Amino acid sequence: MGNDIQGIGLGLARRFAGSKLAEKSGLRRPAERLAYLSTRTGFRLAGSLIKPKQKAPSDPGERLPNSREKSLFDLSLTEEQMMIRDTVQSFAADVMRDLAHQADEQHTTPDDFTRQIQDLGLSLFAVPENLGGAAQAYAPTTSALIAEDLAWGDFSLALSALAPVAVANAIVRWGSRQQQEFWLPRWLGEAPVKAAIAVQESSPLFRSHHLGTRAKATRKGFIISGTKTLVPLNGEASLYLIAASLNDKPKLFLVAGDSKGLHFESRPAMGLKACGTGTLTLDQVEVDSAALLGGEHTDFDYQSFIDLGQLHWSAMAIGTCQAALDYLIPYCNERKAFGEPISHRQSVAFILADMATEIDAMRLMVWRAAARAEQGMSFHREAMLAHLLCSEKAMKIGTDAVQLLGGHGFTKEHPAERWYRDLRILSCITSGLHL
Repeated sequence: MGNDIQGIGLGLARRFAGSKLAEKSGLRRPAERLAYLSTRTGFRLAGSLIKPKQKAPSDPGERLPNSREKSLFDLSLTEEQMMIRDTVQSFAADVMRDLAHQADEQHTTPDDFTRQIQDLGLSLFAVPENLGGAAQAYAPTTSALIAEDLAWGDFSLALSALAPVAVANAIVRWGSRQQQEFWLPRWLGEAPVKAAIAVQESSPLFRSHHLGTRAKATRKGFIISGTKTLVPLNGEASLYLIAASLNDKPKLFLVAGDSKGLHFESRPAMGLKACGTGTLTLDQVEVDSAALLGGEHTDFDYQSFIDLGQLHWSAMAIGTCQAALDYLIPYCNERKAFGEPISHRQSVAFILADMATEIDAMRLMVWRAAARAEQGMSFHREAMLAHLLCSEKAMKIGTDAVQLLGGHGFTKEHPAERWYRDLRILSCITSGLHL
């Protein structure tokens, strides 16, 4: 009953914040803030009020049920998804936008931002209820919505926030019960968890199924050697999920950040500067047999793991592209040339119209692939098509954003140059995330 009353109250607050009455009375922003803070508190309480169920150990580990039945493709968002979006959108607007420029300039994620992400409680929704979290079902569509809204605030900071959640998602989706019970409680504590997935390698024309990083089985476990690139979090991760070839098959290994033989070297890239990318070298790193994700007998599907990662990147690209469009429309309506707003010129108006069309197409394709994954259906084809479209159109939208701002677009006076640099990563990286 208490949960029902809380849900009704939050729903009323959200509806009032979007009403004309709130706009006229000047209460829209306070109402949005109230809904944001209330929902954020609800995220935190959801995990603390649920007691884990005691189950006999078994392998594989806990598997969340699919959140949608095998029915027609449904584009409508649930009440819970709308509440989550309201909260994340408010956080992106109130917190991330103000931090983005400085974080990009300093090549680091602010400590305050890491704590605020922890307080937001997103990690609770990566962990199943019976392990102390708040996740009731496998819901990559909801994860895609969160990724999009965070990236609207800033692409690079969104990666810093989502990298640890992505590791938790992978452990929940593919891990053994032993691995879940050992690692996932870290995501439920008060201290922020730093974790990252490392798949990408620096070899030319890198393909995710042909890994240069190798794992060799030993009596005690495995020895892993290789090099990963574009790894986020500036070497501060306490846990890495490493992709390596074992008996010529790609596998994932849970490797503690303080393992002997593990070295991180900062290598700032063209974009993603705020999340502190670099090179991770594994020099004969020894791990025990429990490090293999899912164990020897598992339902792990490496291709699905890669596909979910590509969808995650695509969702983030959509959020940044939407941010660019939201920024450009008022700019083009206010910027005057030859006595009238530049948006009155068809060449400008058509570019903006194309942006809106392409963003909607990108979003629908990502949602379709994520929905099929939710339903337990094959989604490889849909994921690849969505990623292909997002890679091409995100780069075009980033370029057009710089172009429409003219000479200003090339300067740091406007965020378009940062969006352009970040969006370029979409066609350069394979996985590293997981819905």
